[in-house]
Amino acid sequence: MKFIEQLPRFAFFTGKGGVGKTSLACATAVKLAEAGRRVLLVSTDPASNVGQVFGIRIGNQITAVPEVPMLWAMEIDPQAAAQGYRDRIVGPVRGVLPADVVQGIEEQLSGACTTEIAAFDEFTGLLTDESLVQRFDHVLFDTAPTGHTIRLLQLPGAWNSFLEAGKGDASCLGPLAGLEKQRAQYKAAVDALADPARTRLILVARAQASTLREVARTHEELARIGLTRQHLVINGVMPAAEGANDPLAAAVVRREQAALAAMPEVLGGLPVDQVPLKAFDLVGLDALRQFLDAPRPQERSADAAPGEPLAAPTLAQLVDDLAAPGHGLIMVMGKGGVGKTTLAAAVAVELARRGLPVHLTTSDPAAHLSETLAGQMEHLTVSRIDPRVETQRYRDQVLATKGKNLDAQGRALLEEDLRSPCTEEIAVFQAFSRIIREAGRKFVVMDTAPTGHTLLLLDATGAYHREIARQMSGSGVHFTTPMMQLQDEARTKVLIATLAENTPVQEAALLQEDLRRAGIEPWAWVVNNSVAVTPTQSPLLRARAARERPFIDAVAQRHAKRHAVVPLMAEEPVGVARLLALAGGPR
Repeated sequence: MKFIEQLPRFAFFTGKGGVGKTSLACATAVKLAEAGRRVLLVSTDPASNVGQVFGIRIGNQITAVPEVPMLWAMEIDPQAAAQGYRDRIVGPVRGVLPADVVQGIEEQLSGACTTEIAAFDEFTGLLTDESLVQRFDHVLFDTAPTGHTIRLLQLPGAWNSFLEAGKGDASCLGPLAGLEKQRAQYKAAVDALADPARTRLILVARAQASTLREVARTHEELARIGLTRQHLVINGVMPAAEGANDPLAAAVVRREQAALAAMPEVLGGLPVDQVPLKAFDLVGLDALRQFLDAPRPQERSADAAPGEPLAAPTLAQLVDDLAAPGHGLIMVMGKGGVGKTTLAAAVAVELARRGLPVHLTTSDPAAHLSETLAGQMEHLTVSRIDPRVETQRYRDQVLATKGKNLDAQGRALLEEDLRSPCTEEIAVFQAFSRIIREAGRKFVVMDTAPTGHTLLLLDATGAYHREIARQMSGSGVHFTTPMMQLQDEARTKVLIATLAENTPVQEAALLQEDLRRAGIEPWAWVVNNSVAVTPTQSPLLRARAARERPFIDAVAQRHAKRHAVVPLMAEEPVGVARLLALAGGPR
């Protein structure tokens, strides 16, 4: 594999959610460690599953992987990092400042902005810690899905520029306290990221047109911020031989090869590796050791005995129940790469086909609904919560209200405050709140950001609810907050999307626990891209189908109140007609 050759000290595995970054990063870490290199594997994904892949508990500290002597791992836990960050700031003033002042600082530090800054602090620390440089030959980063990764990689420059200008926002005084002393660390992080002798980007993609377009955008955006040493890995490619006697496998081979042939030109100059689709789950050391090797003959015949397709509830049956009230908020949540955008679009177009008014929107910075729809439809409107657009709208609103009567100096100070990176958190939350209010008169179908980032948005929603409840306590005034709407199953139905694989089901179960702690009860689960419900005769796909069944059973019997299973389609579900076939198929 070209991407491993002469690997520098730092390597980032990045790309759209679900393309196999974690599997590739873990397999690479094992390969390097077993070749005698001292390796640290770090996950910066809020929904990290590195520990699950190795079958051990890792957490927010450097942990040895017992069966691989030269390998260590850690998962940057945003919540744990944020708590440690809060303790460092609040601890020294507790008992010194008045209790109401301390409480005010704690409230400032309760939002998602603090969580992002705290995780970012740990990330930059790893890039610049000289003791780590001496201790490890390689530090591999299994990054969060694309949109978040781009934000994370831009932060060293953004915060350094912000501190250079001496700017700060009163709403961010808590989070920004102490950042000044990190100025040298942030500059060093920028230098490390931009140095090809020290850092390599491994762009991970699937052989799908939409994923390759996404990785092309990632390539260009990262190159613009100085990360130029990039390699492309196409993961999970269907072996051509599988299509010899099976229409489904043949269709997958055709569409993958067509996507690779039409790869965006900007990717043409990158070194490229292809990793074939495997019959086994990528969990455990044996699987990781085989992941980067050529397929073995027995892989294709294992568990490949013919069987009848699994009978399971369909997405069409779920849509019947969703349509009954005539309006409401439908949120599709889950780990990156499970097909949330496709499922949200399929539900939306089927509701619109029935003549119901639908607003389809996304809060995922890496989502591209327009590409999935590839067309327009009566009764359907589409939008995207764009952080940049919403932040500018929020700034303009504040300047037009709070800044209206300020003198030139006061207005200049306000403009400086509004350039704080924390402003984005407020703006995105306001846009989210504005859109979900529409669900009282129409359907609002929301394609959410991957799990960890959705929970950060819900954290902001909960913080807003607590503040409003505190202010209105005892007033006798009736009020409704966005969180109250999300907690009301009559008004909001949450669909948890997953795949029939070990890690996605575990991640979905953890998401369900987080939602329940917030008082939000998931309405249904949707198992996407299942081979088990197809009549495939491909040995490789039959082997995968056999491995899917226990996970589908776990969803049906242990996790979900109701569920649906969506088959792997012969044609990629892009365009209104194919989305309708996905959501309204045979009944």
